[in-house]
Amino acid sequence: MAGILEMEFEVDGEDYRHAGEASSKVKAALKEIGMPSAFTKRVAIAMYEGEINMVIHGNGGVATIEIDEEVVKVTLKDKGKGIPDVEKAMQEGYSTASDGAKQMGFGAGMGLPNMKKHSDEMKIDTKVGEGTTVFLTFYVNQR
Repeated sequence: MAGILEMEFEVDGEDYRHAGEASSKVKAALKEIGMPSAFTKRVAIAMYEGEINMVIHGNGGVATIEIDEEVVKVTLKDKGKGIPDVEKAMQEGYSTASDGAKQMGFGAGMGLPNMKKHSDEMKIDTKVGEGTTVFLTFYVNQR
């Protein structure tokens, strides 16, 4: 896909202060090119959840975004330890976040479920000991 816009962001692990900056920049870019507001909101929410997961669980990583007139693709590749039980991780409220993350208001166990809810397609590639990559696809005129 030759996108009209491609973006890439480094996400630092354990950097809660800057968590969400990448999704905010993507939201601003989508608004600037005239994407529908409801669509922009879905992308921003799902990407924010993924970005936070990369901070809490993934030791950081890279977020890559490809924007086209009809589709936005977000790839979130972390440096974490992988997800041992994806089915369990997809359950609302299930969390392996540290007590410190929870005390800051993160780690409620809604990250992956919200990513799935707000995207049109979601694929998780994970290998224990090697990390996780989440692929999110959003179709502009899908909903």
